[in-house]
Amino acid sequence: MRKPRDYDAELKALDDKARQLRHKRIMQLGELVIACGADSLPPEQLAGALLSLKDADAKTAEVWRQRGAAFFQRASRKPADGDDHLPRSTETNAGRTPSA
Repeated sequence: MRKPRDYDAELKALDDKARQLRHKRIMQLGELVIACGADSLPPEQLAGALLSLKDADAKTAEVWRQRGAAFFQRASRKPADGDDHLPRSTETNAGRTPSA
């Protein structure tokens, strides 16, 4: 005979998972605000910008989406160790002897 399902325990587990996902989303949004440098803006100004984004037309929203995609591509190319002051040619040849 099959064991009866504990619906209360399953619902509690799903509720905990949903709470964790909401918390993770909030943390990622905060990290994004900091990474973009928007944490220096007053909260009222940031909220106003987000509200205008919500009401933007499709063409403007697409331009903003492209800028955001370019930001993430640029951010993923930054060196992890903070050596972003080196010229690009030095970065590509780091640790290698120059070829003649």
